[in-house]
Amino acid sequence: MTETAPRKPATERNQSSSLRRALAVLGHVRDHGDGRGVPLAQLAEALGLNKSTVLRLAGPLLDEHLLDRDRETGWFRLGHGSLRLGQAYLTTLDLRSVAAEHLRRLQREAGETVHLTVWQAPGIVYLDKVEDETNVRMASRVGSRAPAYCTATGKAILAWLPEEAVTEVVTAGLRPVTAWTISDESRLRADLARIRARGYSIDDRENEPEVRCVAAPIFDHTGEVTAALSVSGLTSRMTAARVRALGPAVAQVGLRISRELGSDRQPS
Repeated sequence: MTETAPRKPATERNQSSSLRRALAVLGHVRDHGDGRGVPLAQLAEALGLNKSTVLRLAGPLLDEHLLDRDRETGWFRLGHGSLRLGQAYLTTLDLRSVAAEHLRRLQREAGETVHLTVWQAPGIVYLDKVEDETNVRMASRVGSRAPAYCTATGKAILAWLPEEAVTEVVTAGLRPVTAWTISDESRLRADLARIRARGYSIDDRENEPEVRCVAAPIFDHTGEVTAALSVSGLTSRMTAARVRALGPAVAQVGLRISRELGSDRQPS
């Protein structure tokens, strides 16, 4: 005899439905407030609810100051409770912790070493590293520094930094590290433009002569680039074609981490 799962009481189902609809009200105001707020009629129409239902659902949100309502216009906007909630969330964020599972999954899928780096002018610092024990180890180590202009993660960050950061890197010097290092300012700037256009960067033996890397930026809740992740491997496995194939996937992982950090950035 097949057992059936017990049905939830009607009151519990109704409360769950009301919560989802209340969150939909909050989400619509968040996405369409534009600073001024959202009229009651627009909220009701957009969510397929009548005005009295919207007012009922908004009640607890107003009580907790997640929403505010303008006394003159009656329009809804986010309240200071939403700010406190957002700040509380941001204080719990740790880049390395947020990125950890994404890095491990990417390493399993790519079968190559994955790095997480952060900007420290005029270069980058390795924050985390996930590698396959069966593969040849990369020279990088957590806590070490590397130039920005000849590493995939460095260029992924540099491409979205302000002009002053690029000038600082160029002023510090573009010393050739390998025979393939981009050591000319105009070529570097052209490469950064290509990176911005496609959403990911490539280090084609520019930092280590037998290693290719592909990297993507990571953005924080303010929309600023703060870090980057990369997939690195020996040129025998990481062919130019494979690097190009991995690029969009690495960029997507960067966006997923960015969203967990509060960014609303969209794909390039």
